[in-house]
Amino acid sequence: MWLYLVVLVGLYYLLRWQRERQVVSHLRDKYVFITGCDSGFGNLLARQLDLRGLRVLAACLTEQGAQQLRKQTSDRLETVLLDVTKTESVAAAKEWVKERVGDRGLWGLVNNAGICMPLAPNEWLTKQDFMVMLDVNLLGMVDVTLQLLPLVRKTKGRVVNVSSVMGRVSLFGGGYCLSKYGVEAFSDSLRRELSYFGVKVAVIEPGFFMTNMTAAEVFNGNLQAAWQQASPEVKDLYGDAFVANFMKTYDLLKPQWSGNLSLVTNCMEHALTSCHPRTRYSPGWDAKFFYLPMSYLPTFLMDLMMCYGAPRPAKVL
Repeated sequence: MWLYLVVLVGLYYLLRWQRERQVVSHLRDKYVFITGCDSGFGNLLARQLDLRGLRVLAACLTEQGAQQLRKQTSDRLETVLLDVTKTESVAAAKEWVKERVGDRGLWGLVNNAGICMPLAPNEWLTKQDFMVMLDVNLLGMVDVTLQLLPLVRKTKGRVVNVSSVMGRVSLFGGGYCLSKYGVEAFSDSLRRELSYFGVKVAVIEPGFFMTNMTAAEVFNGNLQAAWQQASPEVKDLYGDAFVANFMKTYDLLKPQWSGNLSLVTNCMEHALTSCHPRTRYSPGWDAKFFYLPMSYLPTFLMDLMMCYGAPRPAKVL
């Protein structure tokens, strides 16, 4: 009985492996537009796809980021400045892309641009803090996608949205988890709608990776700024020790975060180049074996796991 089950599972994964190895033809003729290429995942993916021979259209927030990327890549790669929070900037980028791709259309759209700070307990933050995060991580993604969809539909291409395991499990306060839950919902509805036109939508759900945005000085600075703007009542409830313990928790977890960003970009590349891309990719061992399984647990068990060892406010009622 168990032997048959093992054989069946083995055959399933063997067939899936063989199916997923099939690569789309004529990759060198295909255009891919990537947002957030100044650093991190977007920067590495742009360089990776350029080496693969694809025609990369890389959107950067700053001219400095664009210049550095151009120095590291071939003449095939082109850059454009893009602020996803500004509709006029997105519209200008769309026209720029249309000029490059012409009648060939856009094979791939990678919505990678995002921020992860401010990160703090909800009561420390303001409505504006939430709006800034949602504007970049969710509404900016929606705007870019809606503007470029006609070009992707023309090629029956791919849309790749970068979410997070925090789109499955809300581990902390602030707008980050909200935005990533929204990315999941947007991607699900988009996948079903575009399936009628031959367009495939994939979601990347990384675990914790060490990037410029998650560096210790960035995290600590944002946490301190959020603490400073909290009301006197909230500060009295939490106490200064809570802030220090919060930072200690970050320092304890940080060594477990992966610095191998290619685990994420390899998933993005597969979603763009495979004949049979997956619906979801979960790069990182923490995502596969901890956070995603946790998301299927009963709520009370998940809450127990999250509260165990976490910093506690000074005045617990």
